[in-house]
Amino acid sequence: MSNIQEIKKRRTFAIISHPDAGKTTLTEKLLLFGGAIQTAGAVKSNKIKKTATSDFMEIEKQRGISVATSVMTFEYKDLLINILDTPGHKDFAEDTYRTLTAVDSVILVIDCVKGVEEQTERLMEVCRMRNTPVIIFINKLDREGQNPFDLLDELETKLNIRVRPLTWPINMGSDFKGVYSLYEQKLYFFKINKTKVESDVAEVSLDDENLDTLVGERDGNQLREDVELVEGVYDTFSEEAYQKGELAPVFFGSAINNFGVKELLDTFCQISPTPQPRPTDARKVEPTEPKFSGFIFKIHANLDPRHRDRIAFLRICSGKFERNKFYHHVRLDKDVRFASPFSFMASAKSVMEEGFPGDVVGLYDTGNFKIGDTLTEGEDLMFSGIPSFSPEIFKELINLDPMKSKQLEKGIQQLTDEGVAQLFTLDLGNRKIVGTVGELQFDVIQYRLEHEYGAKCRWVPMNTARACWITSDDKRKLDEFIRLKGNQIGYDKDRNPVFLAESEWMIRMNRDNNPDIQFHFTSEFKTETAV
Repeated sequence: MSNIQEIKKRRTFAIISHPDAGKTTLTEKLLLFGGAIQTAGAVKSNKIKKTATSDFMEIEKQRGISVATSVMTFEYKDLLINILDTPGHKDFAEDTYRTLTAVDSVILVIDCVKGVEEQTERLMEVCRMRNTPVIIFINKLDREGQNPFDLLDELETKLNIRVRPLTWPINMGSDFKGVYSLYEQKLYFFKINKTKVESDVAEVSLDDENLDTLVGERDGNQLREDVELVEGVYDTFSEEAYQKGELAPVFFGSAINNFGVKELLDTFCQISPTPQPRPTDARKVEPTEPKFSGFIFKIHANLDPRHRDRIAFLRICSGKFERNKFYHHVRLDKDVRFASPFSFMASAKSVMEEGFPGDVVGLYDTGNFKIGDTLTEGEDLMFSGIPSFSPEIFKELINLDPMKSKQLEKGIQQLTDEGVAQLFTLDLGNRKIVGTVGELQFDVIQYRLEHEYGAKCRWVPMNTARACWITSDDKRKLDEFIRLKGNQIGYDKDRNPVFLAESEWMIRMNRDNNPDIQFHFTSEFKTETAV
């Protein structure tokens, strides 16, 4: 099969949502319909009775939340589908933002009871920045939720995108009878069904009197009125508008009951985009180019705690990736090869002989990779648009067991390499400062240090508001600034100096008093405008 045929087979997408909207459950049901798993676990009220396939870290099992992006691959209808299941919790948003750079489309899960929530808006802002195609799945129709028209209005208003329902619900909660597919003119009957993939379907048009027999005269008339209003108010569905990120098709269902998921998956296979071009600092890379290129969007330490491994996740952007072939590591300017590249089924891995654009490859890493690194067949370019944020909360890491100093050092280095937290070192006393965008990350790091590395620690809050990377064209003036601000200067993992400011006012004052020093709010300061 040619490279172009392989590219046409690929679909790579992320599932995003606010916490508890049912994202991980939907992921499992897609795997169930795709035949990748035989039974699915249930995620209820943040407690996992049977652990969800995509939540494989021990802390995720205990807390019932996703804190790391999982990658899952399966075949369905002659397509190779790569799902990236992302953390919903806002404290891990940075991991999700980076994951969105590695996908070609998105499925957004909305809780029909709660509607659009804060984290949903943030995630959609990232999608809108890139015009990522979005399909919306309104979940939990088996509960009493908001009026469907009110939900659609809220989606358009808060998410800044036009919507078009492709299925429509018949009631909600205890009266929920099913959905009518406007796309296929089929009626799908709801029944509580948590493990099997069959569903009752009737091909019936709205003007067919059999509709009243099937759902009752009152509900049949209501459905006709609703659909007439939908057809009159919302734009006709356009595959082109969807792929440009201008129009979001909407589906209704109940993921935990396997309802509405197959219709979503089947439509996704028909309309979702194949692997798309990717921007770099030199040019746009097309997936059909013959030479290989790809970038690292995630690093995960201890995917298998028994082997202390470290995996870098690579998105293939062009050409063909081959096992045991040498590729150029652009940042390090050296050639590397991989004897055991992996494809993923959550934490299960299988050796991958070759990969094509759209595929996500797991690479064993001995410390060569950082997030954003590019591999090519020789060309010097770096893929761009991988977001990095200045931390918002800072705490000092205190070792509680001096006998385990080496384990603590290795653990905090590897865990912060994953990108959910940043590590700064103060030369005075070799103090280690960890910066995150949320409190929960500190709990996760502390838990993983103890259970994966055998190192116990505690946190001491820091009186720090922002971290600013500092540069200057005048090395003498930069050195003088670092000397004067010694106790507020830390160094990141690349030994770049960072000014740890107590307040925004402190940043403004130092910027005004030191016009030859540039202050940067992300570590990607080579391509960023100074503030």
